[in-house]
Amino acid sequence: MNNYRDIIICPIITEKSMKLMEEDNKVTFEVAKGVNRTQVRQAVEKIFGVNVEKVNMVNTKPKAKRVGKYTGTTSPVHKAIVKIAAGQDINLFGE
Repeated sequence: MNNYRDIIICPIITEKSMKLMEEDNKVTFEVAKGVNRTQVRQAVEKIFGVNVEKVNMVNTKPKAKRVGKYTGTTSPVHKAIVKIAAGQDINLFGE
């Protein structure tokens, strides 16, 4: 990857990820396919200016969905759950 912003695609905002953010100071991001933990760590530290303690990677598989007679699948997502050092935070909502 040429740029750190090419590695991190977007934050994932769900009820579970918000609970992780409040309780354990963990932030969940959708990341590009083919990146590793070290690249995600460097990208988060450079973009947001925080210290990263740990990075967990998750590959979600597509799920079968059906609407009426039409069938399809959801998109596969490559996630990174990043634990931020205590006392630091990432402001995702621009407050």
